[in-house]
Amino acid sequence: MHLLIVADPVESFKIYKDTTFAMMRELQRRGHAIAVCEPRHLHWNRGSAGAAPVTARVRDITLTGDADTWFKVTAERAVPLRDFSMVLMRKDPPFDAEYIYATHLLEQAEREGATVVNKPAALRNHPEKLAILEFPQFIGPTLVTRDAADIRAFHDEHQDIILKPLDGMGGMGIFRVKEDGLNLGSISETLNANGAQTVMVQKFLPEIKQGDKRILVIGGKPVPFSLARIPQGTEVRGNLAAGGKGVAQPLSERDREIAETLGPILFARGLLLVGLDVIGGCLTEINVTSPTCFQEIAEQTGFDVAGMFVDQLEANTKPAR
Repeated sequence: MHLLIVADPVESFKIYKDTTFAMMRELQRRGHAIAVCEPRHLHWNRGSAGAAPVTARVRDITLTGDADTWFKVTAERAVPLRDFSMVLMRKDPPFDAEYIYATHLLEQAEREGATVVNKPAALRNHPEKLAILEFPQFIGPTLVTRDAADIRAFHDEHQDIILKPLDGMGGMGIFRVKEDGLNLGSISETLNANGAQTVMVQKFLPEIKQGDKRILVIGGKPVPFSLARIPQGTEVRGNLAAGGKGVAQPLSERDREIAETLGPILFARGLLLVGLDVIGGCLTEINVTSPTCFQEIAEQTGFDVAGMFVDQLEANTKPAR
């Protein structure tokens, strides 16, 4: 296979933990060729000679095995996306207007014959915070609103709450307000921009002390281990980017129930790789843009997550032109 990976600049990767790097390493180990680009390198042109296919300015790379200069560029060229065996969309949030524009270009590439993972329309249709609303049987008390009065009423009912923006990642912008309601008004104004932006509010789940579990689902089937991201010190967030400690553990019965219910549904929609976040048996997010934790789970359990993922790519690919 010859794959194109659309991602953040590869120069920014922390390869000791980066999931996209783990994918690249396994792809190269199996003899597949890798090219990379950023969303800004995608373009489409309708000129006097007619419409050209969606094309990207890409760099063909090989991994060197060196920790510092870990990749080598072997060529730089413009290539129609349909010429690749598969295109992996691995751009990190924010899920902003530019991200959405990129999915539209990728969807046009699909119409021209490209295979894109995860499917662009499915990425747009499953915003990572709001996607849980489809599965209320698995979520805790949750409010989605831009109204400060709604937020205050939710706090009056549940007393201890978490507020978060809909477009954040890595725990950014998450606040906890306890029973005393201290700073609730100020936090609401900050997050909802005085009523201009929608926020999510959830009842605080004390089980966060045991970890915010990331459950990976590949090809509709769960990886048998989750990564419990455990808050450290006085921190309420378990996200690894916020200093949480990652501890791999076998899936619980409840974890499997959630993953095995959602997995086939999401896979049928074109979401080959999904990261479910679960706290205390409650689903809190459905991550579809660039789910992580491959390396942490593999290192602690020996389970080859990247191998399971590439198996699925190989089963769902088309020949490169």
